[in-house]
Amino acid sequence: MIVTLTLNPSLDRTVSVPSFEPGSLVRGTNETVEPGGKGVNVARALLANDCPAVAVFPVGGAAGDQLVSLLRAEGVAVAPVRVGGTTRTNITLSEPNGRITKVNLAGEQLTLAEIDQLVDSVVSHSSAGDWVVASGSLPAQAPPDLYATLIPRLRAAGRRVVVDTSGVALAHAVAAGPDLIKPNAAELEELIDQAIDSLGDVVTACRKLVAGGVGAVLASLGERGALYIDADDAVHGTAPVDVVRSDVGAGDCLLAGLLASDGAIDDRLANALRWAASAVELPGSAMPDPDQIAHRSASVTRQVDLGVVLAH
Repeated sequence: MIVTLTLNPSLDRTVSVPSFEPGSLVRGTNETVEPGGKGVNVARALLANDCPAVAVFPVGGAAGDQLVSLLRAEGVAVAPVRVGGTTRTNITLSEPNGRITKVNLAGEQLTLAEIDQLVDSVVSHSSAGDWVVASGSLPAQAPPDLYATLIPRLRAAGRRVVVDTSGVALAHAVAAGPDLIKPNAAELEELIDQAIDSLGDVVTACRKLVAGGVGAVLASLGERGALYIDADDAVHGTAPVDVVRSDVGAGDCLLAGLLASDGAIDDRLANALRWAASAVELPGSAMPDPDQIAHRSASVTRQVDLGVVLAH
């Protein structure tokens, strides 16, 4: 079982507009509403590929109720925890030329009692040795070390912990020694306060993090694929993409694919890349299914070309 913990989920509304000029009246032509939140997306990706998962997250108000309804309609196993605040709604304005404008709210503050309820729910829906994915931004006014305080609690219960967040929250989490983190190049750069311009820089940064107590690093690198590093292995891989329709949830699919796979890390990383490449060819936050992933190719190597320059 894989349990995801999303502390700051959202209801994501996307409005199609003919054009967007700040300060003017904008008339929408179409609206879609989808579940949002990194942990929520990991659970959705796992469900789409028949992998057992439970999504734990706080819900409040009508937006929270709608989020739960949308996920249940998809068949996602959810364990919502009722909180006093209101689940945030994020807005995206989408233009025909592909330009998007996003307005993301901070989310409501969680009380200590509500956080305890969420952790209890994660533990009750998992068993020793299971993966717990704690991911996404922190809600408003949350202490920046919130993930860091949860890691020892979950590990003491025998769970393996993945953290996928950014900024100060990621820096604090790293200091607590999670089993796995999944940063992108920009997040790595901020984390170690050094420029990340090549695969060699990524390798150096990841090895530094592993030496500091992180179990493993899965670095998502966009068109340059992904790099996995732990104390024993360093594996780089790529998967070709024909048409990029949306990168929403691609990193979440990468992580889900890795956690859902068995065997050697080479095979697990290749599978994760197939999941991610399939996701970017789908619109919105749609998650790929086994048929869409099966035909996908991916290549991995332990001979990492350290001179490969990353796209910025």
